[in-house]
Amino acid sequence: MRGQRIGYVRASSFDQNPERQLDQVQVDKLFTDKASGKDTQRPQLDALLSFAREGDTVVLHSMDRLARNLDDLRRLVQTLTKRGIRIEFVKESLSFTGEDSPMANLLLSVMGAFAEFQRALIGERQREGIALDKQRGAYRGRKRALVDNQVAELRRRAGAGEPKAALAREFGISRETLYQYLKVAPIP
Repeated sequence: MRGQRIGYVRASSFDQNPERQLDQVQVDKLFTDKASGKDTQRPQLDALLSFAREGDTVVLHSMDRLARNLDDLRRLVQTLTKRGIRIEFVKESLSFTGEDSPMANLLLSVMGAFAEFQRALIGERQREGIALDKQRGAYRGRKRALVDNQVAELRRRAGAGEPKAALAREFGISRETLYQYLKVAPIP
């Protein structure tokens, strides 16, 4: 029995175009995440892992779309292939079935290591750019999540004893951000 061809697409940011990744690749079902590949905590990846069955083929544009960390990449490939699911990486022209040659496993490791290295370089360049911008006074930092009147209301309501987790959900911020706003420092 021939299984389904299942596509997985991941775009790191909301301004990236995920459609180009599997353009002109025939799939029966497509899962798309708009999330970083720094870890495997992605809703559509979880849905794909639950959906895929023995005999299916998971198709990805490239290895870095599945994971940017070598350990995660190898674990995900092993998890799928042990279940009898084939994996195809279009850009690298590589497929994995679980009965792969030592050369295929070496290529997986080498290509995965390059993806991890690339991610580390991107982070390093970003930190260097921020440091240079700070030196010349051009770095503004991240945009604030709440405006001044929202911060004042948040502080008032938290001071009145409302649950902080409920306030964080209502204002659409994390609890960590909420606690940052509740620090005694005045509103800038």
